[in-house]
Amino acid sequence: MKKPGGSRSGLEPRFAAGLAYLGGALTGIIFLIIEKQDRFVRFHAMQSTITFLGVVIVHFVLRGLPVVGPVLTFAFIVGIVILWAVLIFKAFSGERYKLPYIGDWAEQQIK
Repeated sequence: MKKPGGSRSGLEPRFAAGLAYLGGALTGIIFLIIEKQDRFVRFHAMQSTITFLGVVIVHFVLRGLPVVGPVLTFAFIVGIVILWAVLIFKAFSGERYKLPYIGDWAEQQIK
């Protein structure tokens, strides 16, 4: 039986928030659709969606750059993998970790 005010997904909120980052924007969107009540899960799902849609755009721009594109793309991907791991860890830890600018924007979108 679900607790009142709990996650609609049936998952513990910290677990659901961490899963929202697991597949990038795709899982972020899925959790935004599924979860309508828990603001913690919705915040992390929105932050995941915004962050990783931006990552896809920047990745394609970098890949299109001649000469320096491959080097910048590699460095960018390494940084994104580290960011992705940190975001998952913070969400699983129950922390409402806000990325600069993106976190504020995500928070505004879920109101």
